[in-house]
Order: sequence, then structure tokens, then C-alpha cells
Amino acid sequence: MTSTRFSSTQHSDVGLAQDHASSASDGGQYLVFSLGEEHYAVDILKVQEIRGYENVTRIANAPAFIKGVTNLRGVIVPIVDLRLKFNLGAAEYTAQTVVIVINLGARVVGIVVDGVSDVISLAADQLLPPPEFGARLKSDFLAGLATVNEHMLLIMDIERMMTSEEMALMDPEAAVV
Repeated sequence: MTSTRFSSTQHSDVGLAQDHASSASDGGQYLVFSLGEEHYAVDILKVQEIRGYENVTRIANAPAFIKGVTNLRGVIVPIVDLRLKFNLGAAEYTAQTVVIVINLGARVVGIVVDGVSDVISLAADQLLPPPEFGARLKSDFLAGLATVNEHMLLIMDIERMMTSEEMALMDPEAAVV
């Protein structure tokens, strides 16, 4: 592990590390972000860029967690609020609120988070499998867990989340893993 700040929010372009494996079980580099008091991470190789939150164009009859769409340099990008998706309460958008633009092969999706704190490297032996909760509580979107400086870090399987029936943001066969 190379870094464990988990502190301030930073808006920046993310230098994509091309030399690490991309699955959670192999370890790799992860972008750490916060939703409330919890810390989550996504594979850095899926992150296209990080932007400040801007108003989006709402889409009628879309679920509440889909905030709308935005035009990102000619690409229409659906914007998903992960606080609402994970039932963490209403999101208050501040100057720290950011959108992580995720590139999933044929589709680009933006996820709204409370803040981005760091990029960390985790070895495969630092990753633990997600717990099984049974059918009533899904953990399908967790690729693993890691403990960093006494904080639990939830590693998200962003492809699985975006291809789920509930999200229906992309065709599962179109996702390039």
C-alpha cells in the first residue's frame, strides 16, 4: 500500500496506472471516495476523470438515484447519485461533491460521491472477500474489503453495479472487464 490519507477532497485528473491488474482479487490501484462516514474504492483503471458536480438534465420517470444526464464533450453521460442508490439519506451537494466519470467499455457513467480522497495500492493479500448476507441483503456490488489505517474500505465492483437490472445503465454484454 502506498498511501492512506483518506482525508481532504481533491479535484484532479487521475493519472491512470496502466501497469496493474484490474480485478480486486489480484490487488491493484484504487480511487478512494467517501459517502457519508464510509470509504469506498473503485478500480483506478475504470476512472476516466473526476469533475465537480454540475447541474444535470433530469429524465422523466427515472429512479431517484439517477440524477439525469450531462453532455461531456459530446458524450451523453448518465449521472448516478450513490448516496441515494445505497439509501444513505438525501445528498447535499457542496463544493466538495464530485462526479467520478467511469469508463466501462462501450459506456461512460458518472457517479456522484461526497468527496474523493486518494489513490491507493493494495496487494492481493490485503483484500478480503465480501460477506454473504443472503437474499434479503445484497452484497453483489462489493468486490472485496480492506482495512487501511483502521478504516474499513469497501471495494466496489462497478461493472456489476452498472449492469444490474435495477440500474439498467448498460448492456451486460457491452461491459468490457
